[in-house]
Amino acid sequence: MERSKCKIQTNWYVLTGGPCTGKTTMVNMLATQGYKTTIEHARHYIDSQRENGENVEEIRANKKKFQEGVLDMQIEEEMGLNPQDTVFLDRAIPDAMAYYQFLNLEYDKKLLDAMELFCYKKIFILDRLPLVNDYARREDIEEQTRIHNLIIKVYESLPCPTVFVPVLSPVERMNFIIDNIITKLG
Repeated sequence: MERSKCKIQTNWYVLTGGPCTGKTTMVNMLATQGYKTTIEHARHYIDSQRENGENVEEIRANKKKFQEGVLDMQIEEEMGLNPQDTVFLDRAIPDAMAYYQFLNLEYDKKLLDAMELFCYKKIFILDRLPLVNDYARREDIEEQTRIHNLIIKVYESLPCPTVFVPVLSPVERMNFIIDNIITKLG
């Protein structure tokens, strides 16, 4: 999907990549440095549904409902942010497009409309780390690689600068990200 315009220019930085790239670790570290951050909504959606008595298999069984629930949370989060604030997002609306592709789901109007909402200041795509799964992350290495590549493709189609973050120690990765925004903030 080629997108040439969006409705709202933001000062938001997206940290993204496939599963197992260290996005949440980076977002948490940036928060400790005083930056405003957001949460990762797929895990939050799973956790909220588990509180309602569903298990992860039940939650993930209906792929369309799961993706719509995550997208709804992401849209609500981004709509509530001030576009002028500097914010680091743990994923953003375009991630949903990559997951729709991965799951062979048809794009719906909500997703397509959401894709037109925001322009992000810069996209940081984190290189993949070794495979680690937990209760919410169930993809094997091939699936994780495919998701990662779809995310790259979606974000590279957007009119936003993209920076690839190499595998480094967590502190070095955080400093790499900060170094890539510092001139924009100064």
